[in-house]
Amino acid sequence: MDFEDSQEEATFRSEARAWLEANVPSEDELAGLDGMARAKFWQKRKAESGWACIRWPQEFGGRDANAIQQVILGQEESKVAAPETGVFGIGQGMAAPTLMTWADEEAKKQFLPRLASGEDIWCQLFSEPAGGSDLAALRTKAEKDGDDWIINGQKIWTSGAHYSDWGILVVRTDPSVPKHKGLTYFYVDMKSPGIEIKPIRQISGEANFNEVYFTDVRIPDSQRLGDVGQGWQVSLTTLMNERASIGAGGGGTKFSTVKKLAETVQINGKPAIEDSHVRARLASWYVQEAGLKYTSYRTLSALSRGAIPGPENSIGKLVGAVKSQDMASFAIDLLEQQGIVRDADADEMFGSLFQDTYMSIPGLRIAGGTDEIMANIIAERVLGLPQEPRMDKGIPFSEVPTGN
Repeated sequence: MDFEDSQEEATFRSEARAWLEANVPSEDELAGLDGMARAKFWQKRKAESGWACIRWPQEFGGRDANAIQQVILGQEESKVAAPETGVFGIGQGMAAPTLMTWADEEAKKQFLPRLASGEDIWCQLFSEPAGGSDLAALRTKAEKDGDDWIINGQKIWTSGAHYSDWGILVVRTDPSVPKHKGLTYFYVDMKSPGIEIKPIRQISGEANFNEVYFTDVRIPDSQRLGDVGQGWQVSLTTLMNERASIGAGGGGTKFSTVKKLAETVQINGKPAIEDSHVRARLASWYVQEAGLKYTSYRTLSALSRGAIPGPENSIGKLVGAVKSQDMASFAIDLLEQQGIVRDADADEMFGSLFQDTYMSIPGLRIAGGTDEIMANIIAERVLGLPQEPRMDKGIPFSEVPTGN
């Protein structure tokens, strides 16, 4: 396969590069703005010029671009000093594809342009304390009351809930059927009465995960996606896109950064990269990173055909998160005593990148499905191996033993 740009792709790359270089905000323009405000400033500028969410239809804020053009834009944007826009990742990468697949036209017109422009931020209300990695074991319940649903329960590990405007939510509407069949999917205004958000302090010192409590929260039936009881099928749309986003992102430490470190520090008076052990580790990570890149191209090809990302995205998440954590750990070792200092000002070249990655990646290895869940998905749905025995298969959720 030829991975060089075609003439059309080269023209698009040149156009994207020129626009980015001419429009990336200067520090004067961003002066006095915090990280959130900077992200919204940049996202709005991109949207106004047709460079936000470019694969979306024009009517929803995109420009009907293809998958490869999206990749090219991402590659070029990574080369300029643009504000970080990760706060929009859940909304644009997970909620939006779900809305496009399952929402009616009115909802698409209401929400998608605001997602593209960064006006609205969304979160994902899936995980629960008693469910662990088993989403279908959730216990937050919804009961019908006229044209509304009354929600009671608790969600956990909800990234960005404390600053989100809307959330995608899966709840149990029928405990009398097997667990996968009794779920229903909604979207909810995060400012609704009865929603309480409590931040969770992480080992990294940050608190971007949250507990979210629902007490008699009222959601109109018009905010349901899919049929009643079809929540699992709708959730799969979100989950496949979530794993594609997480796997593609990798997060934190990149191979090129670790290689640069190995060229900078010394072992026994020579650049670390000349050490055979260091070179072997770098070679392994280079192969993994290349494999992830080309696997992601397979996903992009599926997306370009209009298909929903498949279970192969679990490979990207499983390998990418572990690789990033291993590289960060190795980099800390190469830094020797300096490696134990988590201070961005202490290292002008790398800041505290490796330390930050090492402390934050464990959360990424849980988000979107743990390593063990990813391995099971790959085994069962990619390799076709037998499923693990399940004691709850085929029985009503209300009869599933709880261990209490």
